[in-house]
Amino acid sequence: MKFIDQTKIQVIAGNGGNGCINFRREKYIPKGGPDGGDGGNGGNIWIKADNNLNTLIDLRFKKIFQAQHGQNGSGQNCSGKKGNDIIIKVPIGTRIINYQTREIIEDLINHKQKILIAKGGWHGLGNTRFKSSTNRTPRKRTLGTKGEKRDLQLELILIADVGTLGMPNAGKSTLVTKISSAKTKVAEYPFTTLYPTLGTVISHNKKFIIADIPGIMKDASQGIGLGIQFLKHLERCKLLLHIIDLAPINGSCPINNINVVINELKKYSIKLYNKPKWFIFNKIDLLDPKKLIKIVYKIVDQLQIKEKYYLISSVNKIGTQELCHSICKYLKK
Repeated sequence: MKFIDQTKIQVIAGNGGNGCINFRREKYIPKGGPDGGDGGNGGNIWIKADNNLNTLIDLRFKKIFQAQHGQNGSGQNCSGKKGNDIIIKVPIGTRIINYQTREIIEDLINHKQKILIAKGGWHGLGNTRFKSSTNRTPRKRTLGTKGEKRDLQLELILIADVGTLGMPNAGKSTLVTKISSAKTKVAEYPFTTLYPTLGTVISHNKKFIIADIPGIMKDASQGIGLGIQFLKHLERCKLLLHIIDLAPINGSCPINNINVVINELKKYSIKLYNKPKWFIFNKIDLLDPKKLIKIVYKIVDQLQIKEKYYLISSVNKIGTQELCHSICKYLKK
């Protein structure tokens, strides 16, 4: 199924039914009183989070949701039928935004959490309602009100405890597949990861959710590559893992690659840039131990890295168990 994480929809609640003007017409009762019934309320529109969904693709093809109108009232004090509600199901993590004002209306982050997004119109009153001791034959009624109409932007932001970021081919997908249940594509060419993937990691009887997003490259903030459009999926993460390839196949400099990712992250969002980050030096199995220590020391010294950093090999699972254990302890705090 194609991964769609953003769409625009229009919701239109049902109008309320009109009240009725009617008088009793019965044999031997020449002066029957008013018996016009009320109208029915218009149908509401709800948006509900469902953990069985993981994409907004269904809402890409259906853009307008119209709830049923309430029926008009009728004689014999019969009230109109209420319009049926509509429930729009979305994945957990969906953010609802007012399309015109860009105001965030709600974040649906729990299963079965729902919100009334468009309220149906109120029913009109029949002439029975206006009967009084001084007005025995009221010829007055009220009309039902219109239902709410809203244009909405829906954005899916995945819910994960830990997120990965780095250059293409840094080994993010390999790490996620080795330590979790995620089934992401792994290959030697760039951008094998085309959309975010979630995986569950279990370590020392504790578990956390990790997110893998496509690689970030230079000028990603100007639309180059894929990673920048998926960076929003790291917003809910408590910890970011910056994966660094110590032996890039294209011969690039790891220090330059680190700076590229950090700069693009800063351009995208200061809030995301300031999130806790750990530096994960990957592919240590491809380097001689002495050369490895020299390279890592140079990177840490030159970039003045004060955050935690780890040396791992995703492919051979070297250091990955210790990394997962440290993440669990960090998240527990």
